[in-house]
Amino acid sequence: MALSPLADRVVIKALEPETKTAGGIIIPDNAKEKPQRGEIVAVGPGKSDDKGTILKMELKVGDKVLYGKYAGTEVNVDGGDLLIMRESDVLAKY
Repeated sequence: MALSPLADRVVIKALEPETKTAGGIIIPDNAKEKPQRGEIVAVGPGKSDDKGTILKMELKVGDKVLYGKYAGTEVNVDGGDLLIMRESDVLAKY
């Protein structure tokens, strides 16, 4: 991929939402919610502090993460939908 995030930003590929509930009920397309899980596909170098020192990123490529429903900026690169957001917008990794 030719997309390289700047500073403390990460690029996330959203994972497909569940199509079936735990009880076996199939969820129709119009009732599905926007996904809130994804996988990190690119990581920026990190944020710099007041002295110019770059602070290391906690996330790395391949991490699976949870993020807010309306977090980040959606972009389409090479036919795939991606999200770009700050590392601080990611809620958790699993």
